[in-house]
Amino acid sequence: MTPSRLSPVCLALLAAGLGLASLGAQAQNTKAPKVQLWMDLSTGTMAGMPEMDSLPGGGMLGGLMGGMGGGALGRGAGSGNTAYGNARAMSVMPPRVIDIALHNSLRPGVEASQAIPPGMRMGESLPLVPPRAQPTQTEPGEVPQEYQQHQPKGRILLYWGCGSTVRAGQPRVIDLARAKPTDYAQAFAGRAVPDRGPRVGPAYALYPNERNQVNLSRDSSVVGEHQVRGEGIPASMKFTLGAAQDLMPAIDLRTTGKPQDSMGTSWQPVRNARAYYLHALSQNGDDLVMWSSAETPDTGMGLFDYLAPATIDRWLKERVLLSPETTQCAIPQGIFAGGGRDATPMLRMMAYGGESTIVHPPRPADPKAAWEPEWSVRVRVKSHTMAMLGEEMAQGARGGMGSAAPGAAAGGAYTSGMGGGSAPAGQPPAGEGGADPGSVVNPVNLLRGIFGR
Repeated sequence: MTPSRLSPVCLALLAAGLGLASLGAQAQNTKAPKVQLWMDLSTGTMAGMPEMDSLPGGGMLGGLMGGMGGGALGRGAGSGNTAYGNARAMSVMPPRVIDIALHNSLRPGVEASQAIPPGMRMGESLPLVPPRAQPTQTEPGEVPQEYQQHQPKGRILLYWGCGSTVRAGQPRVIDLARAKPTDYAQAFAGRAVPDRGPRVGPAYALYPNERNQVNLSRDSSVVGEHQVRGEGIPASMKFTLGAAQDLMPAIDLRTTGKPQDSMGTSWQPVRNARAYYLHALSQNGDDLVMWSSAETPDTGMGLFDYLAPATIDRWLKERVLLSPETTQCAIPQGIFAGGGRDATPMLRMMAYGGESTIVHPPRPADPKAAWEPEWSVRVRVKSHTMAMLGEEMAQGARGGMGSAAPGAAAGGAYTSGMGGGSAPAGQPPAGEGGADPGSVVNPVNLLRGIFGR
């Protein structure tokens, strides 16, 4: 058969084959970096609460505030950022967290150090220490084993979208009492963030650790030159972080309204935020009521983590996340009205920052050249806050849980305390009396109510 008599289909297949062969010939021979460093930076606050590294004496509320949404290796209740892993959690004590993980394939599990810029206000360097062996822990998102042994009860009511009224077709109802055991996981199915963090173990060196748990301060900045030193680590492992990789500001969140009303949320733009997401939940008897700012129905439990830039872009297009220009969002009227005093709705908000990867040496311009990176660094940033919706916050009324900003309207107005009217960091606001921990909605307790006590 002569080339002139080839069918169009054959010609197309031939062209595709030649193209694939060309790509194969140009494929770059790439090897994993010998040394890899991961840095996670997180800023967390509780609306209406002054910044504190920990509550005096720790206790239940300290454990809740220090580990909401996840856990750290070896962290105790109210102990602050004493171990690696708090950056991925919804931790607010301490308010600024840095997690560092180093994997040195040339010398696994050997101590190292990271020289840091003066602006971090944490000394000249941070020790990176291999972790101690830890007992097996429940993976984030799993239902605790003791709850898996009980027949679930109640329902999950899903609401979504910003707006003053409930939209047609809502809520989506999941009746757990009628679900089969195989359906339990589907009840919480939805968009989830793949775990792209290091699988830390004895081969890693981590910060914070037992030797050093110094926290970032309100004025800390990671901008500047960093260098990792240690046995087997290339002398070239120096890198400079800029403003895009710096700690994000605290979210200045304000909420208004009562649960029987359409409650409003508003905030100041957060520097370096690429998108926002809000999620609220409360308990109404045996029912769990959830709402999110997304334009699509989803439990939303898997979105409280760092997001890759491509994921942010995709979910912005799908209207799962709010654009960085957004500064307000209304919660539909009455969806949390039935919970009563002992089930104050808890709102969580995420401001997703950027992600940066530095590789040395850089990728060669010649696609045929072999690429053998010596080291790589990945830096991720985020900011988050939490608020108890619909709380009366008259000036000084609730002591340690914050107070309304001067001139703010009563009737549930609530502010983050990040503005000029808040008390200095680490100091309680004016007034006496403490928070009522019983009115704080703990998601773990909500799940206990659903899956059996």
